[in-house]
Amino acid sequence: MEQFIKQSQITFAIAIIFIFNACNTKTQSDAPKTKHLPNIVLFNVDDMGWMDTQLHGSSFYQTPNIMRLASMGMTFTRGYAGAANCAPSRACMLSGQNTPRHGIYTVANSERGKSPTRKLIPTTNKTELADDVITLAEMLAHEGYVSGSFGKWHLSEDPILQGFDLNVGGEKRGNPGKAGHFAPYNLKDTKLQNAPEGENLTNRLTQEALSFMERAEDTPFFAYMTYYAVHTPLQTTPELKSKYETLGNDLQHNATYAGMVETVDNNIGRILDYIETSNKLENTIIIFTSDNGGLRKISSQHPLRAGKGSYYEGGIRVPFLVMWKNKIEAGKINDQMISQLDIYPTLQEIVGSNNGNTPLDGKSILPYLVNESNPEEQVERDLFFHFPIYLQAYDPKTDDGRDPLFRTRPGSVVISDNWKLHEYFEDGGLELYNLKEDQGERINLIEKMPAKAKEIKDKLDTWRAEMNAPVPIEVNPEYDAGFRFE
Repeated sequence: MEQFIKQSQITFAIAIIFIFNACNTKTQSDAPKTKHLPNIVLFNVDDMGWMDTQLHGSSFYQTPNIMRLASMGMTFTRGYAGAANCAPSRACMLSGQNTPRHGIYTVANSERGKSPTRKLIPTTNKTELADDVITLAEMLAHEGYVSGSFGKWHLSEDPILQGFDLNVGGEKRGNPGKAGHFAPYNLKDTKLQNAPEGENLTNRLTQEALSFMERAEDTPFFAYMTYYAVHTPLQTTPELKSKYETLGNDLQHNATYAGMVETVDNNIGRILDYIETSNKLENTIIIFTSDNGGLRKISSQHPLRAGKGSYYEGGIRVPFLVMWKNKIEAGKINDQMISQLDIYPTLQEIVGSNNGNTPLDGKSILPYLVNESNPEEQVERDLFFHFPIYLQAYDPKTDDGRDPLFRTRPGSVVISDNWKLHEYFEDGGLELYNLKEDQGERINLIEKMPAKAKEIKDKLDTWRAEMNAPVPIEVNPEYDAGFRFE
């Protein structure tokens, strides 16, 4: 009898999902039912930096399951987020469009930091992804996918309003709140209200996702695994904290944070185990990345400069893996430059969708994933970042930014091959770096290589004009050039 009840509950749950699909005329009205499409699991970990796993050489964090995933797929050493902090990065990934198109540049307002230290009136920031944007979930729903979002959303009140069939824990807030990584939770989701005291949120989100995958049966699923970890507040179990207290080094030594990293890694392993044991491995694409660089005060991103919120490499270069058994060469290291903006057009090509946002600012990297072209060949493309607002410092002593007051002042960045140019709107400042020789962005070549700087600056000017990207020019009447903090 108990078995029958359980099966009835599962059947009812999957029926509800399909009712959502049937009612969602924006995304599902003409979904074909005959395609044999791969399942998609997209891990978008919150604030996990490029150096916060073993992938790129950390000797402190222990991430065997991420390394296991890397051994099964392709690791991109030059993978970039769409932006340097969470809300704009997520908007870029889920829309396939760069920040000037959706207008989300940061969290909350754009006037961050002390007013007397801001020379310009920044561009107004949007805080929600517009309803007319066709999200990744909506594009996939056209092709018959059922989609679940598990964890941080941060782009509106509910991801179900943006094409997802199931939401667990997602809302507009960007962190789980005080002590929020363990139950009782602070999140609004009623599914989480009666969680056993002390339950870990990352573990719970994974369990909900596994149940979702099981219910999907023969329907292709898209699982957006967007853990609140490893975002603050920092919390882990006493056992994990104790494990790491004697393992740190001069650059990375926060035992609580290391415990959070391990918890995320364990849960990636749980999902990978399920996909393997349920014979879904050959028909599942797994993407692993993070929404922006690591919080440098907590975890150094050396040899990269700075961290979350900065457009130096530590703020935008992120871990990036793609696995698809028997399609992508196992254990391959790829040094080509790619962006999270590429996820949307790549999946669109894989599922054969003619629906989606137009234009898209990324490009499909499918040919490079499946070896249809020489994977060692340099991709001819430039990456652009636009940030016409302010983002105050976390810690002037550890941020490693351009100045001690802000992680980022209004400006734009372009990466072209191994060259990277920063432009700042307040003073017209330019910085030019050769990332191949100077990964840490320490040697500004702007005076030594004016011709190269002009060549790349011209690309940036052209891109901004084509994007109609806003550039703030109005002077802040409260600006005080002589202002000093007490």
